[in-house]
Amino acid sequence: MSHHYQQAQYSDNNGGGYGNSYGNNYGGGYSDEPQGGNYGNNYGGGGGGGSYPMSSGNPNAAYSSEGVGGYQPKKKRNKWLWIGLPILLIVIIIAAVLGGVLGSRASKDDDSSASSSNSSSGSNTANTGVPSGVSGVNTAGATSTGADGQVYLAVATDSYLLPVYATGTATAGYSAPTVGSSNGWPTDPSSPSNNSIRANPRLAPGYKWDALTSGLIANNLYFKQWNATIVQNASDTLGDDPTPYTEDGGLSGSGVLDVAREIKLKVKNWAYAYKVTNETKYADRVWLELQTAAGNNSDVAFGADDGTRWNPAHFLDVGEFCAAFAIGYDWLYDFWTDEQRDAIMWSILNLGLQLGYNALSGDSSASGYNWWAGSATGNAQVNGNWNCVINGGLTQAAIAIMDRDQSGLAQKVLDLTVPDAYNNCFQGPDSAGSWAETSDYWYFGTTGAAEMVNALISAYGDDRGLAESNPGFNLTSIYHIYIQGMTSKFNAGDHGPNKYSSTANSLLLWANVFDAPRYALYQRDHIDASEPWSMFWYDPATTGTWWDGLALDHHFDAAENQWATGRSTWSDNSGTYWAMRAAKLQGHQTHGDLDVGDFVLDAMGQRWAGELGSGQYLSDGYFSNESQDSPRWLYYRKRTEGQNTLLINSSNQNVDAAPTGNFGSSGTAQGPAPSLEVETDDTAYFWTDMTSAYNGTGGVKRGIRFLNGRKQILLQDDVTTSPTLQWRMHTNATVETNEATATLTLGGETLVASIVQGPSGASFSTATPTRLSTDPALPTGTEDADQPNDGVTVLTIDVADGGSFSLQVLFTPQWGDGFTALNNVSNVALDNWSLTSHN
Repeated sequence: MSHHYQQAQYSDNNGGGYGNSYGNNYGGGYSDEPQGGNYGNNYGGGGGGGSYPMSSGNPNAAYSSEGVGGYQPKKKRNKWLWIGLPILLIVIIIAAVLGGVLGSRASKDDDSSASSSNSSSGSNTANTGVPSGVSGVNTAGATSTGADGQVYLAVATDSYLLPVYATGTATAGYSAPTVGSSNGWPTDPSSPSNNSIRANPRLAPGYKWDALTSGLIANNLYFKQWNATIVQNASDTLGDDPTPYTEDGGLSGSGVLDVAREIKLKVKNWAYAYKVTNETKYADRVWLELQTAAGNNSDVAFGADDGTRWNPAHFLDVGEFCAAFAIGYDWLYDFWTDEQRDAIMWSILNLGLQLGYNALSGDSSASGYNWWAGSATGNAQVNGNWNCVINGGLTQAAIAIMDRDQSGLAQKVLDLTVPDAYNNCFQGPDSAGSWAETSDYWYFGTTGAAEMVNALISAYGDDRGLAESNPGFNLTSIYHIYIQGMTSKFNAGDHGPNKYSSTANSLLLWANVFDAPRYALYQRDHIDASEPWSMFWYDPATTGTWWDGLALDHHFDAAENQWATGRSTWSDNSGTYWAMRAAKLQGHQTHGDLDVGDFVLDAMGQRWAGELGSGQYLSDGYFSNESQDSPRWLYYRKRTEGQNTLLINSSNQNVDAAPTGNFGSSGTAQGPAPSLEVETDDTAYFWTDMTSAYNGTGGVKRGIRFLNGRKQILLQDDVTTSPTLQWRMHTNATVETNEATATLTLGGETLVASIVQGPSGASFSTATPTRLSTDPALPTGTEDADQPNDGVTVLTIDVADGGSFSLQVLFTPQWGDGFTALNNVSNVALDNWSLTSHN
């Protein structure tokens, strides 16, 4: 279905895209063309083609695959001030977003942090430690107090751009997440209501702009650093030509979505920079960009002059253009002349809101582009990012011009977007909080939802019940926190297009909406927080340690998206992490994989078992449907053999699978201190009966658990009457096999996998990550070939005519001196697993 054809090949976790490199605001320049990315500028260096699963931690490289050099930006524009650092830190780095597909962390002495002196006052000498192997960092970041009295915890970023925290077991200076009574936002002097809309600027209210420039930026280290980054990005792009109208896969393919999102990001940065500096060059640059995108720049052609310039054939484009114009109009309202306000307003009405009204009202003229619009009772097929992004953009645009629009169209659109989003967008998370599509589409969906809620609250004083319409929307922030491993997210399924305009900063808003300061404390330490919405959504009175009281393990038990995870710590990225999926295979808006039993595994700063990521979005049949015979399931990265699970009879899993889930945990929650030691019998486990995923096969069950104080991980499969079975795990590691032992080396670290129980003759082998010779043929076409998975090895165990057996694989990271490995593992059937079954 054409509505899914978003720009291809973005891989958040695993380099399965096109050699992405991470840029500020999750820009991660990339391209679906093999010769390299086109969006290197300040959004991240473009990558080369293919599916290079990053295996380097070079913090300055724009990596690519197949030896094709990545696009190198003319200026290193992506900069970040880490906590307590008075200098900008370059963060152009490989690994789109938070890590590499099967990516490896760089060796421990190759860190992307920078050293610097720090003038902040205050100290907490018990917590000045820095994690082993992290060099050149500013330890004052964990021991200092800002001018607003808050303690700042993060000391650096690692090569996956994740926060690095100080070591130590003392609790002085740490506290539970809370919002204090001082150092926060001033009282709103003119609270709006549904009967009295706030004056412009209303998407980011005037009193907050005043508070920022009159002291908050100067006195709050987070605001100070985010502000410096945003203004620098705005300055670095001032000389750019207006964003060109570049189609991706045709207007009905991925359209001009990247164009719209690039414009939105630039407009936000420039408009923000004007408001905090009063330098008119930034506002003038917004005007040039908006006039060009409206088709009013005689020097630049921008789409068709027939009312479809913003491309309703791919309606996401319309939504993002609306958001860009709304922000430009609203934030700079006091700068514009009446003529300019009218010009922007008419562009919004004619190119955006009229199309949105047609789609939402069921007008027959919109039949070719209104699939995303839901119904009064909701529609599971549109409970995802499209509905959120489009309704969010339309809502912001309508609210921005509400009192200037004499046609009444803005009000008519708002009357439709709110109930449509209520029944659809805000049903995107299931009851446990997992996003209906994938962990990457969470970014797009929650950003659109947050922008919509923000616009309503800021303009009218309430969100009209949107956030509370689904209890799972509160929990979706927890979902985002838990799905992040020690290196990368558990990134099953498709990873989506470029994230120009989507970050995880919705957590800053949900922290306020749901009175959950933990969300804000978690997000403020992450690299993508340096973005304009953070300056209004973050409550500067928030304080505490985000992990305090947060359980290490969690079972997301809604059947449609079921998965579970466990970890050894929240604050040390060299610890252990596993996650396993046992979700239904349909209902993911054609973004899932055939992956019941799929797992990922992190230890010692490496991802040992990881995901391959998206296929080529423009391939024939890629988004056709989720039925058993869908062409989607012909592509390796979507097939069962492309996952870290069992392949039985060389066949795909059954799309009607309904796996069960069984979870247990010691219930350990981390305290306020950054270091955590657990007892040797402390554990978490998850197992699933996935028999329904395999046609004509007896019982098939799979489980994963911690052993030996969470230092080792056991993966177990209990199988009955399987004719031919292959155990498969995709890894970036170098693999050496010796019958029942496999030694994996990655990033200077070693992990040993051992078959401690299995059918006679079971041994490790390796295979290439390519389709089997017995697989059905792919659709024909120039873009339909599977992408290569260079640098990836499939670790395998083959069982022929195995009958009934239990196959146990023990993963033992080589922790070094002082570590005693557990070599004897109790042979306990999965049905009998408990917290004490392996003591």
